[in-house]
Amino acid sequence: MSTLRSVAQKVGARPAARRSVVMRTGNNITGKTFSSSEPASVEYLKTLPGVTAPFEGVFDPAGFARTATVRDVRRWREAEITHGRVSMLAALGFIVGEQLQDYPLFFNFDGRVSGPAITHFSQIGQGFWEPLLIAIGIAESYRVAIGWATPTNTGFNSLKDDYEPGDLGFDPLGLKPTDPEELKVMKTKELNNGRLAMIAIAAFVAQECVEQTEIFEHLFLRFEKEAILELDDIERDVGLPLTPLPSELTNL
Repeated sequence: MSTLRSVAQKVGARPAARRSVVMRTGNNITGKTFSSSEPASVEYLKTLPGVTAPFEGVFDPAGFARTATVRDVRRWREAEITHGRVSMLAALGFIVGEQLQDYPLFFNFDGRVSGPAITHFSQIGQGFWEPLLIAIGIAESYRVAIGWATPTNTGFNSLKDDYEPGDLGFDPLGLKPTDPEELKVMKTKELNNGRLAMIAIAAFVAQECVEQTEIFEHLFLRFEKEAILELDDIERDVGLPLTPLPSELTNL
């Protein structure tokens, strides 16, 4: 009887062990086989572009990927790429907009656009917002049609299984490499630039909200203050009167 009970326990344990394997790999929708030492989401994340020095592995200090599915990771990567691209355009737009606001060819026909870039939208009148909203709607509709699955009970808020995050087929200059390794390197560069741009545009907005000065104006004022302080040190050493610090530089 004890032998039969032992055999029955071993047989009954097999389905449970199998279920644990299925749970480990059941969220693998990429057709790749991963090691069981890590969750499938982490193993999948290691194969994606964006793994770069000084973080040779997956940079996930909060452990979000460990409790996520591969489907979640794919959606997050799509969001990261999209926000990175928008941030690169935004960071460039901040700088270019502030430099071109005094030129007639810029959208500044009546001279009403001026000052820090965070105030430009509020200064632009009718005739700008309508085309902008239409353009954004068309771009987002195209992205949704290309990459996002039909929202159903099992596919709600998820990407299509055959869609590569960020790949919208937009390559008018034919710059996309055909070699997989070169393509991965290019994607990593895009991700790194997008990550830097997200940090940069956040800093731009914060700086202009606090100081109400343009990006380059803020930079040049900093340089001017540092130059005056260095000059004061020299004047102090040789016994000359100190150069006074202008009032607009005091609080920088």
